Amino acid sequence: MDAFIVNVATPSIGADLHASGAALQLVIAGYTIAYAVLLVTRARLGELLGPRRTFLAGLAVFTGASLACGLAADAGQLIAFRVVQGAGAAVMLPQVLGLIQRTFTGAARTRAIGAYTGVLAIGAVSGQIAGGVLVSADLFGAGWRPVFLVNVPIGALLLAAGPRLIPRDRPSGAARGLDLPGLVLLAGALGLVTVPLVLGQETGWPQWSWWSLGGGGLLLAAFAAHEAARARRGGAPLIAPRVAGAPGMPVKVVRIAEVMAVNAGCMFALTLHFQNALHYSALRTGLTFVPTSLAYGAVGLWWRRLPQRVHHLLVPSGFALICVALLGIGLALKGGGDGGGWVFVAYTGLGAGFGFAHSANLAAALASVRTEDAADASGLVVTVNQVGLLLGTSLFGTLFRNRLAAEGAGGASRALWGSVLALSGTAALGGLVGALRRRT
Repeated sequence: MDAFIVNVATPSIGADLHASGAALQLVIAGYTIAYAVLLVTRARLGELLGPRRTFLAGLAVFTGASLACGLAADAGQLIAFRVVQGAGAAVMLPQVLGLIQRTFTGAARTRAIGAYTGVLAIGAVSGQIAGGVLVSADLFGAGWRPVFLVNVPIGALLLAAGPRLIPRDRPSGAARGLDLPGLVLLAGALGLVTVPLVLGQETGWPQWSWWSLGGGGLLLAAFAAHEAARARRGGAPLIAPRVAGAPGMPVKVVRIAEVMAVNAGCMFALTLHFQNALHYSALRTGLTFVPTSLAYGAVGLWWRRLPQRVHHLLVPSGFALICVALLGIGLALKGGGDGGGWVFVAYTGLGAGFGFAHSANLAAALASVRTEDAADASGLVVTVNQVGLLLGTSLFGTLFRNRLAAEGAGGASRALWGSVLALSGTAALGGLVGALRRRT
């Protein structure tokens, strides 16, 4: 939720703290970059120190940083505290999947993963809703600050309940030590890739952003070579090769990245269109996504009840539903209006498609690895999730803004239609990836 809740609060933050556009972008980017860079490494930290201890430590950091963000006196402080908040989130999230992998087996694990993905989906989509509600309410005259302060009582409650509700850490014979060279290479590569993806559009894609992307690619290649060499020597790589090479894992990883990229790109384009072209308030913009959020979460909790014989069809069907729903939304909004009542059917179908394409695929990815590889698998999956969000916001956001600039005044609906075509094409590709692999 915190990855999205700040979006609708940025105008209020800018006015109150006299922050520049670049500073506001860093308020969002600081969290995202720290979050993306640290995910894989923090999964292994949970394996070494125990998932319960690591989760509670990350929760404490996250809660304290949220309080500091809500009390920040200037933009510099807010940016710094957002980085710390993102680091705390990166410590927490992989431990959830790790605990699920260690605690449940068989059908119980599938149900637990369904609950996880349902909550994750609702949090992602409802972040903008919560942001709109809190900013519009202006509680106690605090303006944007409740967007961060709302985490404090929730975090305090979880810190009190966690030691009694989360299973105790058990000594693990599978703890393999921390691959420090691999950690440095991967963190550097993700940092060099994510920084220009987040800031490139806002700064006009200067030369440094392309050098950064190229350097990130070289470091990723160096990381892969280091991991392979470490595995050949009998060491413990940061991501075990048997995890990345598990049956069907590459296809599942690609699909996770695609569905999250389409999700982020769609929400980004629609949010801008609603507020700039249709002149929706922050609150109305957030509430418009309620059908998508509810359908996304409901499908994440419910899909496992379908007959086992159709489970292999759920992911491609989800991508197909996303494609159709996006085209329906684009056609409904193409005339420049709000689309009427029928567009909410498309919003609901979009959320259901996300639920099938993401939840069932995530469960299949985690089921394809052994229990002792839970840390590696959870770190890989949540990192791919975040990189997919970054790619979607950057690539599709750039496309939408460029189309908007090319169309000029009055061309907002045409710019949205062009973006919808690109998003639906990406969703169609996600459905075809696995089908082509099975046929081969």
